[in-house]
Amino acid sequence: MTKIKFGTDGWRAIIAKEFTVDNVARVSTATAKWVKDNYKIPSIVVGHDCRFAGELFAETAAKVFASQGIKVYLAKGFVSTPMVSLGCVKLQTSLGVVLTASHNPPSYNGYKLKAHFGGPLSPEGVQEIEDIIPEKNTIDLDALSIQEFVDNGTIEYVDLETMYINHVKEHFDLDAIKNSGLHFAYDAMYGAGQNVLKKLLPEMSFLHCEYNPSFMGQAPEPIAKNLTEFSEFIRKDGTIAAGLATDGDADRIGLLNSKGEFVDSHHILLLLMTYLYKVKGMKGKIVVAASTTPRVIRLAKKWGLPNDEVQIGFKHIAKQMVNEDVLVGGEESGGIAIKGHIPERDGIWMGLVIFEYMAKTGKTLEELVNEIYELVGEFKYWRDDLHLPEEVKQEVIKNCKADKYKSFGDYKVQELQTIDGFKYIFNDDEWLMIRPSGTEPVLRAYAESKTLDGAKAILAAAKKELGIA
Repeated sequence: MTKIKFGTDGWRAIIAKEFTVDNVARVSTATAKWVKDNYKIPSIVVGHDCRFAGELFAETAAKVFASQGIKVYLAKGFVSTPMVSLGCVKLQTSLGVVLTASHNPPSYNGYKLKAHFGGPLSPEGVQEIEDIIPEKNTIDLDALSIQEFVDNGTIEYVDLETMYINHVKEHFDLDAIKNSGLHFAYDAMYGAGQNVLKKLLPEMSFLHCEYNPSFMGQAPEPIAKNLTEFSEFIRKDGTIAAGLATDGDADRIGLLNSKGEFVDSHHILLLLMTYLYKVKGMKGKIVVAASTTPRVIRLAKKWGLPNDEVQIGFKHIAKQMVNEDVLVGGEESGGIAIKGHIPERDGIWMGLVIFEYMAKTGKTLEELVNEIYELVGEFKYWRDDLHLPEEVKQEVIKNCKADKYKSFGDYKVQELQTIDGFKYIFNDDEWLMIRPSGTEPVLRAYAESKTLDGAKAILAAAKKELGIA
């Protein structure tokens, strides 16, 4: 049987190849054993996103858990990852399981584990579960009936979407957003967030907010190259102040300004910090992943806020959010969390904070970004995902580990940081990072400069030096 391994954010595999009912049952068997070993009265909330056969896989997990005497709260219909995480807290469950492959291509599905506090299960917990996954499934799934478990109370259907919507209403000044005169847009990328904003802010403009498990053939990742249709939609409309996009399970944010230009996560982190600290007077630690612009930590130090850089993978940020007073925690990939919500990435929540920031200050997104530049200087960022043969990828990583690269074209390395991957600092304004993905067969290359052309020039020089131009 296939060896099942959890990556940076759960187990991901191709549907009907490795991601099968039997393999989901194997992972669920290990999860059931772990939760029973760690909790006296175990309970699990289970949900699935919009991917193909999501309901089948969620019911498979639910049947395995119920057969082991574990109380299961099963989401009715598709839900986002933040909805399941919030469900852990509201329903006081031992664990949450989300059947999702997040931003991966449509052929994938996945299995995420959420802790009782409403964020990613610790790396230690995930490893313990991975270590006890049986070699094959021995449970006769056909002999188990969902309806029988519902009738005896072991499985209970829950409306996690309504729970989430009510939670949003308690924490946001939605009237300020509605009465601001600002027109917003939302692109769900056919993902699990597609219904929420229709119910909260129905006057918004909506794109790709229909059920389509094929995602029209595109990976539902809210990055610039995947949002060209949304960008054009905003430009053609002419009245939209800002556009929010979220990924397949709605835990990552993408943001576009009124011109349809992409506003990356580095800028979003700085916007959130400024709103929470300068406008709302909130304080706390700033925690970012190693692939984030150094300007975030620089600004935190300027304001006297405690700060830390951690490995990539939101679980490392969540750990600090659970144990410390964290104001903002986030990653380059669009996964961001803030104080006052669960320690979990949440694209819709972050988008609403930005909308509220604009509504309360009466400023455009462009004006707010310019205020950021006054604080930290103007900068642009770009990322290339390099799909390479495994042997080429491994050779590059081997050379990085051996500290072979002292320059990339005209860019001389001043400092090498190895918190996660290899971050080559050239000067105060420019850097390059090389890192293999933890969830996909790609090598990621990240770069920052004062201009977009500058960032792309760094990446071109890097590819040439690495011999993959």
